[in-house]
Amino acid sequence: MASASKKTRLHGWHTAHGANMADFGGYEMPLWYSSAKNEHLAVLTQAGIFDTSHMATVLVSGAEALDLLQICFTNDLTACIGKEKKPLFSGRCVYGAFLNEQGHVIDDAIVFQIDEGRYMVVVNAGMGPAIAGHLKAQQGGAGVQITDLSDRLGKMDIQGPAAAKIMQKILASPDTVLDRMPYFSFKGHFDETAPRADAVRLTDGVPILLSRTGYTGEFGFEIFVAPEHFVQLWETAMAAGEEFNGLACGLAARDSLRAGAVLPLSHQDIGPWPFVRHPWPFALPYTDDKTGFTKSFVGDRALLSASDADYTLPFAGYDLRKVSLPAAVLDADGKEIGAVLTCATDMAVGRCGDAIFSIVSADAPDDCKIKGLCCGFVKVGPQLSAGQEVTLKDARRQIQVRIQEDIRPDRTARVSLKKML
Repeated sequence: MASASKKTRLHGWHTAHGANMADFGGYEMPLWYSSAKNEHLAVLTQAGIFDTSHMATVLVSGAEALDLLQICFTNDLTACIGKEKKPLFSGRCVYGAFLNEQGHVIDDAIVFQIDEGRYMVVVNAGMGPAIAGHLKAQQGGAGVQITDLSDRLGKMDIQGPAAAKIMQKILASPDTVLDRMPYFSFKGHFDETAPRADAVRLTDGVPILLSRTGYTGEFGFEIFVAPEHFVQLWETAMAAGEEFNGLACGLAARDSLRAGAVLPLSHQDIGPWPFVRHPWPFALPYTDDKTGFTKSFVGDRALLSASDADYTLPFAGYDLRKVSLPAAVLDADGKEIGAVLTCATDMAVGRCGDAIFSIVSADAPDDCKIKGLCCGFVKVGPQLSAGQEVTLKDARRQIQVRIQEDIRPDRTARVSLKKML
Protein backbone atom coordinates (compact mmCIF):
# COMPACT_ATOMS: atom_id res chain seq x y z
CA MET A 1 0.00 0.00 0.00
CA ALA A 2 1.34 3.45 -0.96
CA SER A 3 2.16 5.72 1.92
CA ALA A 4 -0.07 8.72 2.53
CA SER A 5 1.09 12.10 1.27
CA LYS A 6 2.77 14.39 3.72
CA LYS A 7 1.20 17.75 4.54
CA THR A 8 2.82 21.12 5.03
CA ARG A 9 1.79 23.27 7.98
CA LEU A 10 -0.41 25.30 5.63
CA HIS A 11 -2.53 22.33 4.56
CA GLY A 12 -5.49 23.52 6.61
CA TRP A 13 -5.20 27.04 5.20
CA HIS A 14 -5.08 25.73 1.63
CA THR A 15 -8.18 23.55 1.99
CA ALA A 16 -10.07 26.27 3.85
CA HIS A 17 -9.42 28.63 0.93
CA GLY A 18 -10.66 26.25 -1.76
CA ALA A 19 -7.35 24.92 -3.07
CA ASN A 20 -7.41 22.02 -5.51
CA MET A 21 -4.98 19.62 -3.84
CA ALA A 22 -2.84 16.86 -5.36
CA ASP A 23 0.24 14.81 -4.57
CA PHE A 24 3.56 16.34 -5.59
CA GLY A 25 6.87 14.86 -4.49
CA GLY A 26 5.13 12.95 -1.72
CA TYR A 27 3.31 16.02 -0.36
CA GLU A 28 -0.32 17.04 -0.69
CA MET A 29 0.04 20.47 -2.26
CA PRO A 30 -2.27 23.09 -3.81
CA LEU A 31 -2.37 23.00 -7.62
CA TRP A 32 -4.49 26.14 -7.86
CA TYR A 33 -7.19 28.01 -5.94
CA SER A 34 -9.77 29.63 -8.23
CA SER A 35 -7.73 29.99 -11.45
CA ALA A 36 -4.24 28.78 -12.44
CA LYS A 37 -4.30 31.35 -15.27
CA ASN A 38 -4.98 34.28 -12.94
CA GLU A 39 -2.29 33.06 -10.54
CA HIS A 40 0.21 32.85 -13.40
CA LEU A 41 -0.63 36.37 -14.61
CA ALA A 42 -0.50 37.78 -11.07
CA VAL A 43 3.22 36.97 -10.87
CA LEU A 44 3.88 39.16 -13.91
CA THR A 45 1.59 42.03 -12.95
CA GLN A 46 1.21 42.00 -9.13
CA ALA A 47 2.48 39.27 -6.83
CA GLY A 48 2.03 35.56 -6.29
CA ILE A 49 2.60 33.93 -2.91
CA PHE A 50 3.56 30.24 -2.89
CA ASP A 51 3.83 27.59 -0.17
CA THR A 52 7.14 25.88 -1.03
CA SER A 53 7.82 24.22 2.31
CA HIS A 54 7.75 20.82 0.61
CA MET A 55 11.28 21.63 -0.58
CA ALA A 56 14.14 20.01 1.36
CA THR A 57 17.16 21.62 3.00
CA VAL A 58 20.50 20.09 4.00
CA LEU A 59 23.06 21.92 6.16
CA VAL A 60 26.73 21.21 5.46
CA SER A 61 29.30 22.64 7.87
CA GLY A 62 32.87 22.14 9.04
CA ALA A 63 36.44 22.75 7.98
CA GLU A 64 36.09 20.45 4.95
CA ALA A 65 32.58 21.50 3.93
CA LEU A 66 33.69 23.53 0.90
CA ASP A 67 35.97 20.75 -0.34
CA LEU A 68 33.15 18.21 -0.07
CA LEU A 69 30.67 20.41 -1.95
CA GLN A 70 33.23 21.19 -4.63
CA ILE A 71 33.57 17.46 -5.32
CA CYS A 72 29.82 16.72 -5.20
CA PHE A 73 28.26 19.85 -6.75
CA THR A 74 28.61 20.65 -10.44
CA ASN A 75 29.06 24.39 -10.16
CA ASP A 76 32.25 26.00 -8.95
CA LEU A 77 31.70 27.49 -5.48
CA THR A 78 34.33 30.13 -6.05
CA ALA A 79 34.18 33.61 -7.49
CA CYS A 80 36.73 34.82 -10.01
CA ILE A 81 38.10 38.19 -8.91
CA GLY A 82 40.81 39.43 -11.27
CA LYS A 83 43.32 36.63 -11.73
CA GLU A 84 42.67 35.20 -8.29
CA LYS A 85 40.07 32.62 -7.41
CA LYS A 86 38.52 33.09 -3.99
CA PRO A 87 35.78 31.14 -2.20
CA LEU A 88 32.19 32.21 -2.71
CA PHE A 89 31.55 34.92 -0.17
CA SER A 90 28.87 34.82 2.48
CA GLY A 91 25.44 35.98 1.47
CA ARG A 92 25.59 34.54 -2.06
CA CYS A 93 24.16 31.38 -3.56
CA VAL A 94 24.80 29.28 -6.66
CA TYR A 95 22.68 26.98 -8.83
CA GLY A 96 23.93 23.57 -9.95
CA ALA A 97 23.34 19.84 -9.64
CA PHE A 98 24.49 16.70 -7.88
CA LEU A 99 25.46 13.89 -10.28
CA ASN A 100 26.39 10.25 -10.03
CA GLU A 101 29.52 8.78 -11.66
CA GLN A 102 27.63 8.34 -14.94
CA GLY A 103 26.96 12.10 -15.08
CA HIS A 104 23.23 11.59 -14.46
CA VAL A 105 21.34 14.05 -12.25
CA ILE A 106 20.48 12.96 -8.72
CA ASP A 107 18.90 16.36 -8.11
CA ASP A 108 19.46 20.02 -8.88
CA ALA A 109 20.01 22.47 -6.03
CA ILE A 110 20.94 25.94 -4.86
CA VAL A 111 23.88 26.16 -2.45
CA PHE A 112 23.88 29.10 -0.02
CA GLN A 113 27.06 30.10 1.79
CA ILE A 114 25.91 31.16 5.26
CA ASP A 115 29.48 31.98 6.21
CA GLU A 116 32.90 30.35 5.85
CA GLY A 117 32.53 26.61 6.42
CA ARG A 118 28.70 26.72 6.69
CA TYR A 119 26.42 26.00 3.74
CA MET A 120 22.71 25.49 3.17
CA VAL A 121 21.74 23.22 0.25
CA VAL A 122 18.14 23.51 -0.99
CA VAL A 123 16.91 20.54 -3.04
CA ASN A 124 13.58 19.24 -4.26
CA ALA A 125 10.75 17.66 -2.29
CA GLY A 126 11.70 14.33 -0.77
CA MET A 127 15.34 14.60 -1.88
CA GLY A 128 16.88 15.64 1.45
CA PRO A 129 17.78 12.09 2.54
CA ALA A 130 19.16 11.20 -0.90
CA ILE A 131 21.41 14.25 -1.12
CA ALA A 132 22.52 13.95 2.52
CA GLY A 133 23.36 10.30 1.83
CA HIS A 134 25.24 11.18 -1.35
CA LEU A 135 27.33 13.75 0.52
CA LYS A 136 28.08 11.31 3.33
CA ALA A 137 29.14 8.65 0.81
CA GLN A 138 31.66 11.06 -0.71
CA GLN A 139 32.87 12.38 2.64
CA GLY A 140 36.56 11.66 3.09
CA GLY A 141 37.07 12.61 6.72
CA ALA A 142 35.38 13.76 9.89
CA GLY A 143 35.65 17.47 9.10
CA VAL A 144 32.06 17.86 7.88
CA GLN A 145 28.69 17.76 9.63
CA ILE A 146 25.70 16.99 7.40
CA THR A 147 22.20 17.69 8.75
CA ASP A 148 19.01 16.92 6.83
CA LEU A 149 16.36 19.50 7.74
CA SER A 150 13.57 17.91 5.69
CA ASP A 151 10.18 18.85 7.19
CA ARG A 152 11.92 21.01 9.79
CA LEU A 153 11.64 24.38 8.01
CA GLY A 154 8.94 26.61 6.65
CA LYS A 155 9.52 28.08 3.18
CA MET A 156 7.43 30.42 1.06
CA ASP A 157 8.03 32.42 -2.10
CA ILE A 158 6.76 35.91 -2.93
CA GLN A 159 7.20 36.52 -6.66
CA GLY A 160 6.22 39.44 -8.86
CA PRO A 161 6.70 43.21 -9.24
CA ALA A 162 5.01 43.97 -5.89
CA ALA A 163 7.15 41.47 -3.93
CA ALA A 164 9.52 44.11 -2.54
CA LYS A 165 6.64 46.33 -1.48
CA ILE A 166 5.08 43.42 0.39
CA MET A 167 8.41 42.71 2.10
CA GLN A 168 8.63 46.37 3.12
CA LYS A 169 5.42 45.92 5.11
CA ILE A 170 6.44 42.75 6.97
CA LEU A 171 10.15 43.40 7.70
CA ALA A 172 11.31 45.07 10.91
CA SER A 173 14.00 47.16 9.15
CA PRO A 174 13.06 47.11 5.47
CA ASP A 175 15.35 49.93 4.33
CA THR A 176 18.41 48.19 5.74
CA VAL A 177 17.45 44.69 4.64
CA LEU A 178 16.48 45.62 1.09
CA ASP A 179 19.55 47.76 0.49
CA ARG A 180 22.13 46.18 -1.86
CA MET A 181 20.49 42.85 -2.39
CA PRO A 182 21.26 41.62 -5.93
CA TYR A 183 19.94 38.53 -7.67
CA PHE A 184 21.11 35.26 -6.04
CA SER A 185 22.05 36.95 -2.79
CA PHE A 186 20.50 36.49 0.64
CA LYS A 187 20.51 37.93 4.15
CA GLY A 188 19.74 36.67 7.62
CA HIS A 189 19.21 33.23 9.11
CA PHE A 190 16.16 31.29 10.29
CA ASP A 191 17.97 29.92 13.37
CA GLU A 192 17.83 32.17 16.44
CA THR A 193 20.89 30.38 17.89
CA ALA A 194 23.03 31.09 14.82
CA PRO A 195 22.74 34.86 14.34
CA ARG A 196 24.39 36.65 11.45
CA ALA A 197 25.69 40.19 11.39
CA ASP A 198 22.96 41.00 8.84
CA ALA A 199 20.15 39.52 10.95
CA VAL A 200 16.76 39.85 9.25
CA ARG A 201 13.60 39.95 11.34
CA LEU A 202 9.91 40.30 10.73
CA THR A 203 7.91 43.01 12.47
CA ASP A 204 7.11 40.53 15.27
CA GLY A 205 10.82 39.83 15.82
CA VAL A 206 10.94 36.40 14.17
CA PRO A 207 14.25 35.75 12.35
CA ILE A 208 14.19 34.68 8.70
CA LEU A 209 16.57 33.94 5.86
CA LEU A 210 15.53 36.14 2.93
CA SER A 211 16.81 35.24 -0.54
CA ARG A 212 16.59 37.02 -3.93
CA THR A 213 15.82 33.78 -5.73
CA GLY A 214 12.78 31.95 -7.07
CA TYR A 215 11.45 29.52 -9.65
CA THR A 216 9.32 31.77 -11.85
CA GLY A 217 11.84 33.83 -13.82
CA GLU A 218 10.36 36.94 -12.27
CA PHE A 219 11.47 39.32 -9.52
CA GLY A 220 10.90 38.02 -6.04
CA PHE A 221 12.07 36.39 -2.85
CA GLU A 222 12.23 33.06 -1.06
CA ILE A 223 11.78 33.10 2.72
CA PHE A 224 12.98 30.42 5.16
CA VAL A 225 11.66 30.38 8.74
CA ALA A 226 11.42 28.05 11.72
CA PRO A 227 8.28 25.88 11.27
CA GLU A 228 6.50 27.14 14.40
CA HIS A 229 6.37 30.63 12.84
CA PHE A 230 5.40 29.57 9.33
CA VAL A 231 1.60 29.89 9.45
CA GLN A 232 1.83 33.34 11.05
CA LEU A 233 4.35 34.46 8.40
CA TRP A 234 2.08 33.24 5.60
CA GLU A 235 -0.98 35.00 6.99
CA THR A 236 0.99 38.20 7.56
CA ALA A 237 2.33 38.16 4.00
CA MET A 238 -1.12 37.46 2.56
CA ALA A 239 -2.58 40.39 4.51
CA ALA A 240 0.26 42.66 3.36
CA GLY A 241 -0.28 41.57 -0.24
CA GLU A 242 -3.97 42.53 -0.33
CA GLU A 243 -3.09 46.16 -1.05
CA PHE A 244 -1.25 45.03 -4.20
CA ASN A 245 -3.78 42.40 -5.32
CA GLY A 246 -1.40 39.60 -4.44
CA LEU A 247 -2.73 36.07 -4.85
CA ALA A 248 -2.01 32.76 -3.18
CA CYS A 249 -0.68 30.55 -5.97
CA GLY A 250 -0.49 26.81 -6.47
CA LEU A 251 2.00 24.54 -8.19
CA ALA A 252 0.23 24.73 -11.57
CA ALA A 253 1.19 28.41 -11.93
CA ARG A 254 4.67 27.64 -10.62
CA ASP A 255 5.06 25.00 -13.33
CA SER A 256 3.81 27.16 -16.20
CA LEU A 257 5.90 30.12 -15.05
CA ARG A 258 9.11 28.09 -14.79
CA ALA A 259 8.51 26.52 -18.23
CA GLY A 260 8.15 29.94 -19.86
CA ALA A 261 11.28 31.06 -18.02
CA VAL A 262 13.24 28.04 -19.40
CA LEU A 263 13.85 26.52 -15.96
CA PRO A 264 14.02 22.72 -15.56
CA LEU A 265 11.92 20.45 -13.39
CA SER A 266 14.20 17.90 -11.75
CA HIS A 267 13.43 14.25 -12.54
CA GLN A 268 11.54 15.39 -15.63
CA ASP A 269 13.67 17.80 -17.69
CA ILE A 270 16.91 16.63 -16.08
CA GLY A 271 17.40 13.12 -14.81
CA PRO A 272 19.02 9.75 -15.57
CA TRP A 273 20.97 10.86 -18.61
CA PRO A 274 24.17 12.92 -19.06
CA PHE A 275 23.81 16.49 -17.78
CA VAL A 276 25.07 18.12 -21.00
CA ARG A 277 23.67 19.62 -24.20
CA HIS A 278 20.96 21.53 -22.38
CA PRO A 279 19.94 25.21 -21.89
CA TRP A 280 21.64 25.46 -18.48
CA PRO A 281 25.42 25.55 -19.19
CA PHE A 282 25.78 28.03 -16.29
CA ALA A 283 25.22 25.07 -13.95
CA LEU A 284 28.54 23.57 -15.08
CA PRO A 285 32.05 24.97 -14.47
CA TYR A 286 33.14 25.18 -18.10
CA THR A 287 36.51 26.63 -19.02
CA ASP A 288 36.42 29.67 -21.30
CA ASP A 289 36.91 27.50 -24.40
CA LYS A 290 34.15 25.07 -23.28
CA THR A 291 36.48 22.08 -23.71
CA GLY A 292 36.87 21.25 -20.02
CA PHE A 293 35.94 22.19 -16.48
CA THR A 294 37.59 24.49 -13.97
CA LYS A 295 37.43 21.81 -11.25
CA SER A 296 36.89 18.09 -10.75
CA PHE A 297 33.51 16.81 -9.54
CA VAL A 298 31.57 13.55 -9.42
CA GLY A 299 30.46 12.70 -12.97
CA ASP A 300 32.77 15.15 -14.76
CA ARG A 301 34.56 12.51 -16.85
CA ALA A 302 31.28 11.03 -17.99
CA LEU A 303 30.08 14.45 -19.15
CA LEU A 304 33.26 15.19 -21.08
CA SER A 305 33.02 11.86 -22.90
CA ALA A 306 29.25 12.02 -23.60
CA SER A 307 29.67 12.64 -27.33
CA ASP A 308 26.44 10.80 -28.20
CA ALA A 309 24.20 12.45 -25.58
CA ASP A 310 20.78 13.72 -26.61
CA TYR A 311 19.98 17.44 -26.82
CA THR A 312 17.50 19.06 -24.43
CA LEU A 313 15.94 22.09 -26.13
CA PRO A 314 13.23 24.65 -25.30
CA PHE A 315 10.23 25.03 -27.60
CA ALA A 316 7.14 27.18 -27.96
CA GLY A 317 4.01 26.53 -29.99
CA TYR A 318 1.70 28.83 -31.90
CA ASP A 319 -1.35 28.74 -29.63
CA LEU A 320 -2.66 27.30 -26.35
CA ARG A 321 -2.90 23.70 -27.53
CA LYS A 322 -0.51 21.29 -25.86
CA VAL A 323 0.20 17.57 -25.73
CA SER A 324 0.03 15.20 -22.78
CA LEU A 325 2.94 13.04 -21.71
CA PRO A 326 4.13 10.65 -23.00
CA ALA A 327 4.51 12.38 -26.36
CA ALA A 328 6.92 11.93 -29.24
CA VAL A 329 8.88 14.49 -31.26
CA LEU A 330 8.71 14.10 -35.06
CA ASP A 331 10.90 15.77 -37.67
CA ALA A 332 9.69 17.28 -40.97
CA ASP A 333 9.57 13.80 -42.53
CA GLY A 334 7.45 12.37 -39.72
CA LYS A 335 10.36 10.40 -38.24
CA GLU A 336 10.42 10.08 -34.45
CA ILE A 337 13.55 11.81 -33.15
CA GLY A 338 12.89 12.15 -29.41
CA ALA A 339 10.42 12.73 -26.61
CA VAL A 340 8.64 15.65 -24.95
CA LEU A 341 9.86 16.30 -21.41
CA THR A 342 7.58 19.20 -20.44
CA CYS A 343 4.59 20.72 -22.19
CA ALA A 344 2.91 23.54 -20.28
CA THR A 345 1.10 26.77 -21.19
CA ASP A 346 2.58 30.18 -20.48
CA MET A 347 -0.53 32.36 -20.41
CA ALA A 348 1.48 35.58 -20.46
CA VAL A 349 3.08 35.26 -23.92
CA GLY A 350 2.03 35.29 -27.56
CA ARG A 351 3.51 35.33 -31.05
CA CYS A 352 3.33 38.44 -33.18
CA GLY A 353 5.02 37.72 -36.48
CA ASP A 354 8.24 35.84 -35.80
CA ALA A 355 8.70 37.24 -32.29
CA ILE A 356 7.31 36.27 -28.88
CA PHE A 357 6.08 39.07 -26.61
CA SER A 358 4.94 39.10 -23.00
CA ILE A 359 2.02 40.98 -21.48
CA VAL A 360 4.64 43.28 -19.92
CA SER A 361 6.69 43.79 -23.12
CA ALA A 362 6.91 47.52 -23.75
CA ASP A 363 7.82 46.93 -27.41
CA ALA A 364 4.84 44.70 -28.26
CA PRO A 365 2.93 45.92 -31.36
CA ASP A 366 -0.37 47.64 -30.62
CA ASP A 367 -2.30 44.93 -32.47
CA CYS A 368 -0.49 42.08 -30.70
CA LYS A 369 -3.06 39.90 -28.93
CA ILE A 370 -1.45 37.77 -26.23
CA LYS A 371 -3.48 34.66 -25.45
CA GLY A 372 -0.78 32.24 -24.30
CA LEU A 373 1.46 29.62 -25.90
CA CYS A 374 2.33 26.05 -25.10
CA CYS A 375 5.99 25.66 -24.24
CA GLY A 376 8.47 23.37 -22.57
CA PHE A 377 11.37 21.06 -23.40
CA VAL A 378 12.10 18.21 -25.79
CA LYS A 379 14.94 15.69 -25.66
CA VAL A 380 16.07 14.73 -29.16
CA GLY A 381 18.91 12.87 -30.84
CA PRO A 382 19.82 15.31 -33.62
CA GLN A 383 20.99 18.85 -32.90
CA LEU A 384 18.29 21.33 -33.87
CA SER A 385 18.60 25.08 -34.41
CA ALA A 386 16.46 27.84 -32.95
CA GLY A 387 13.61 28.53 -35.34
CA GLN A 388 13.41 24.94 -36.59
CA GLU A 389 9.95 23.37 -36.48
CA VAL A 390 9.08 19.94 -35.11
CA THR A 391 5.83 18.10 -34.44
CA LEU A 392 4.75 16.94 -31.01
CA LYS A 393 2.46 13.89 -31.02
CA ASP A 394 0.52 12.27 -28.19
CA ALA A 395 -2.34 9.78 -28.29
CA ARG A 396 -4.87 12.50 -29.19
CA ARG A 397 -3.27 15.13 -31.38
CA GLN A 398 -0.29 16.54 -33.22
CA ILE A 399 0.87 20.16 -32.89
CA GLN A 400 3.58 22.18 -34.59
CA VAL A 401 6.10 23.96 -32.37
CA ARG A 402 9.30 25.89 -32.88
CA ILE A 403 12.66 25.32 -31.18
CA GLN A 404 13.52 28.48 -29.21
CA GLU A 405 16.63 30.00 -27.67
CA ASP A 406 14.34 31.63 -25.10
CA ILE A 407 10.61 31.75 -24.44
CA ARG A 408 9.09 34.45 -22.21
CA PRO A 409 10.85 37.78 -22.86
CA ASP A 410 11.32 40.72 -20.50
CA ARG A 411 11.60 38.59 -17.38
CA THR A 412 12.38 40.54 -14.24
CA ALA A 413 14.31 38.13 -11.98
CA ARG A 414 17.53 40.09 -12.42
CA VAL A 415 16.02 43.57 -12.24
CA SER A 416 17.51 45.87 -9.61
CA LEU A 417 15.60 45.75 -6.33
CA LYS A 418 15.58 49.56 -6.21
CA LYS A 419 13.52 49.66 -9.40
CA MET A 420 10.86 47.51 -7.73
CA LEU A 421 10.36 49.73 -4.67
